[in-house]
Parts: sequence; C-alpha cells; structure tokens
Amino acid sequence: MKFTSRPVAAVLGAGLAVATLTGCTETTAGTDGGAPVEGAACDPANVKLVGQVRNESNPYEAAWLDGGDAFAEQVGLTQERLTYDGDSTRQQEQISQLLAGDTECLVLNVLPNGDSDTPPVVEGVEASSAYVVTQWNKPADLAVTDYERWLSHITYDGVESGKQIGDALAEAIGGSGGIIALQGILDTGAAKDRFAGLEESLAANPGVQLLDEQTANFSRAEALEVTKTLLTKHGDHVTGIWAANDDMALGALEALEQAGRDDVAVVGIDAVPDALAAIEDGTMTATVSSDGPWQGGIGLAIGYCVATGELAAADIADENRAWYAEQFLIQQDNVAEFLSPETSAEDFACENLFSRSQGAMS
Repeated sequence: MKFTSRPVAAVLGAGLAVATLTGCTETTAGTDGGAPVEGAACDPANVKLVGQVRNESNPYEAAWLDGGDAFAEQVGLTQERLTYDGDSTRQQEQISQLLAGDTECLVLNVLPNGDSDTPPVVEGVEASSAYVVTQWNKPADLAVTDYERWLSHITYDGVESGKQIGDALAEAIGGSGGIIALQGILDTGAAKDRFAGLEESLAANPGVQLLDEQTANFSRAEALEVTKTLLTKHGDHVTGIWAANDDMALGALEALEQAGRDDVAVVGIDAVPDALAAIEDGTMTATVSSDGPWQGGIGLAIGYCVATGELAAADIADENRAWYAEQFLIQQDNVAEFLSPETSAEDFACENLFSRSQGAMS
C-alpha cells in the first residue's frame, strides 16, 4: 500500500472557502441535559475552536495543535491552544472554566490525560451547549452513543502499531536478542494496547527476549534516565529498544549515544520530525504515524460541521462515533514519503470527515 501523510503546511496553503463547510439549517430533535442539539445554532463566525493536549514540548502534540490552527485558519477562525502539562486536575480545571462561560458555539478537540479523565470531560460537555471530540483515551465501557454532544472518539489500533514496531525491531536484530521496553502513561488505552501488541510480537518471535520494561510516561527526559538505568543493568544483552512513542525513543537514542552504543535498534510511534530524520540516517529503525496535524484538524472539523449545521449530530453513524483511524508504518525504505508529505484541505470538508476510518472500535 502506498501511503500519503497530510501535514499542516499544505493545509495552510489550501484555498478551501469557508462556505464549503457551512450550509444546512437542519435541526436535530432531542435534549441532552443541556440545551437542545440543534444543527444550525451557530453562525460560522461565532464558532469558538479549542484544542487541548498535554504539552507542546512533545513534538507530536505540538503538531496536533498546529493542525488545529490550520483548520481554524481555513474557515476564517483561530484556535485556542490549551496545554495541561500531563496534570489531570489542571486539565479538568481548564475544561470547567470553558464550560462555565458561553458554550453556545464552543467546539472542543481534547486529548484526555488518561482513560479516567474522559468521563468528567464528556459529562460536563453534555450538560452544556458545547460539542466535544476526544482522541486516544477513554474507558472501554464508556459508550459515545450514550451521549449527544460527545460527537466522536478517534483512536488507533494500538495493538497493531505495537506489534508492527515489535516485528520491525525483531527483524532489525535478526530475530534473536534481548530488548527493553519503555512504556507510556499506564492509565491510557494507547499505552496498554501498544504493550499488548509488543507481547503479540514477542509470541510470534520467540528468539526475542524481553529483558525489562518500565514506564517513562511518554517523556523524552524520563526515557533518557530510564534507558541509562536499564543499559547499566543489562549491558551488552540489550540489542533493541521498543518505545511506546517517539519521544521516548529519542530519549533512548540519546542514552545510547552517551553510552557509546551504536549497535542497538530503536523503534517508536508518532512519526515526529526528529524520529523521521533518525530513520532516514539509520540511527532509528521504525515508527508509526497517526498524523498529528490531521488529528488536530479533524476533531475541530467534526464539531464545526455540526455546530454550523452542515452535519446533523444525529446523522453521524454509530460506527463513526468511536472509530479507528488509519495509521502508517514508516521504515527507511518509505520514510522519504513522510519527509515531504502532501495534504488537502478536502480532508476536513464535512463530507470527508470519516474518510480515514478503519472501522468502529471493537
């Protein structure tokens, strides 16, 4: 399969008119504990767009917010960029402050800090006149279809991506050797699923031994220190490092450089620019892209289309309420496609909102 990534730069250059994303005056019947869900409540100029992630020091999350900016510019608006530094309390406070104001045309695109942070966000929105799209993290038993203003939850098959990079790592070390695993924030579906994918890869590659696994909380700085410790503990037995995101993979690469080790394969997930550069020059083996700029734009686009009446909330199919989006395995043989990617503003047109769906969450 040939993959095309869609970064923010090309979206900024696209000339899609605001009128493309506005139109209908359809009303959706029903109430949700807050205001009625009405399809044409908002003049496009009155829509308020908010993107919220953990921090901008993580290049993937910064790219997410950049994608939100690009979509906002495309429709003649600006996005409010919020970060909560991985602090769940701060995240909830920011959401509460937004919901305490005028929510009539408010659209939120939220990365919950952990699975347990999603319920209070969506319950607060449900009691308001706002709309929210969440991504990555939610409790497995929390159904988006039980809500009206929680329009969609987007995630990725973490088991698949964890296995993909695990298999790539196994191939890079010749099918045998010892590896260490750097886990993400443990109260997130992404971390749990990706590690489950690694376990599937280990089962399929019995010559590969998991020497150790520790969380580094998706943080480059933490991964640097954890990797130093594990390299000291396991020494030359370490032939590969599996990291649940690129930031941790890059921290591991820094630890390897400090230790004078250039014989260890490293894999991650997110396709951040530094990781792509490392794959291109051969110091990193593989990553998986979820296209952060697209995520930042698509969550706002879904809410915008509903808020302005182009899409009725009730017309979003159940399979598009909680769904897996497309992801791409990147190695040295195809990294060039992602270093100079292309995109189109049509990705965010109301008729294309769910074009990257790989199916409903199981």
